[in-house]
Amino acid sequence: YGMGIPVGKLNLYTACAGIHPKRCLPIIVDVGTNNQKLLDDKYYTGLVQRRAVAKEYDDFMEEVLTELNNRFAGVLVQFEDFGNTNAFRLLEKYRDRICTFNDDIQGTASVALAGLLSAARLQNMDLAEQTYVFMGAGEAGTGIADLIVAALMQRGLDKDEARKRCWVIDSKGLVTKSRIKSLQHHKIPYAHEFEEIPDLLTVIEKIRPTGLIGVSAQAGVFTKPVCELMAKINKQPVIFPLSNPTHLAECTAQQAYEWTGGTALFASGSPFDQVTVKGKRFVPGQGNNAYIFPGVGLGVVVGGLKHVSDGMFLKAAESLSSQVTPEDDAVGCLYPPLSKIRQVSAQIAAVVVEEGYKSNLATRPRPRNILEAVNIHMYRPAPISPSSKL
Repeated sequence: YGMGIPVGKLNLYTACAGIHPKRCLPIIVDVGTNNQKLLDDKYYTGLVQRRAVAKEYDDFMEEVLTELNNRFAGVLVQFEDFGNTNAFRLLEKYRDRICTFNDDIQGTASVALAGLLSAARLQNMDLAEQTYVFMGAGEAGTGIADLIVAALMQRGLDKDEARKRCWVIDSKGLVTKSRIKSLQHHKIPYAHEFEEIPDLLTVIEKIRPTGLIGVSAQAGVFTKPVCELMAKINKQPVIFPLSNPTHLAECTAQQAYEWTGGTALFASGSPFDQVTVKGKRFVPGQGNNAYIFPGVGLGVVVGGLKHVSDGMFLKAAESLSSQVTPEDDAVGCLYPPLSKIRQVSAQIAAVVVEEGYKSNLATRPRPRNILEAVNIHMYRPAPISPSSKL
């Protein structure tokens, strides 16, 4: 019941970024379950009680996180698969107390921003010229919006102006100021002064975005009329159905390319096969968090970083986008091939370490060559000889 998630993530730290497996510890925080089927299952191996909430939950998390930090000084704690309310709350509470980040919020944001930067380059447009509509207002959607805002502020926009480039749709329709009293805290920055609109197609007609980002887990919500309208108002519409697994994707690669006449700049959260439209071959890029979090973790190790800042995820996104080659551009792929993941992770780790020194968050002496130091730190298992006995 869930241990496969932290084990799998740590496997990626080792495989993608060379973090030695002895330095990794998978942990599940079990606070009970409200799933009656599991509570009634005599073979259920989790804690057989209703979920802890409020003060009981907070006290438990405080004990877990502070004791981990006391026992393993400088440990990096990655939050994964926490519910929306707790995810944002815990990140804000602990990000400046211990070395931690939330991959669902910050890792997803960084890999999505990298794809958007690659798309903007292919459009010959700056990120500051873009407007995005998000289908979905959970931790992934608003996390991406927050990092876009940070990137736009770096380009000279003020925070309010930057936030107005991001429009969010939740289960009740467009997030607007008229709904502000009923909104969750993380949605409020994206509640703009605008009429209430219940459906995506009308939102696109009114807002006229350059990009559409799906983080709703609603399969097929990017319909043919939606994609056709995006192509009508944009020469190269950005269409990112980021929900996964595949059966929850807002649309498929085949649909996005066909319905836009091959003009879409596409990336997805799930893998899709190559597509040929009007005789042109497209290789859909997968915005996989594995591009980001292993390299960030490696940077934390190399620099002995005290905290992981949003600036580090911004630098990671820029680094990832910069590693997309003209060959990738030619087939519309907005990310480098996963076959280059170790090289990608090393470059990301280097910019994270550099940002750590600039922000006075590094605790280790600055190496003469940061990228060289990163490569030295990367664990490479010795090949097994065919004659070796298992």
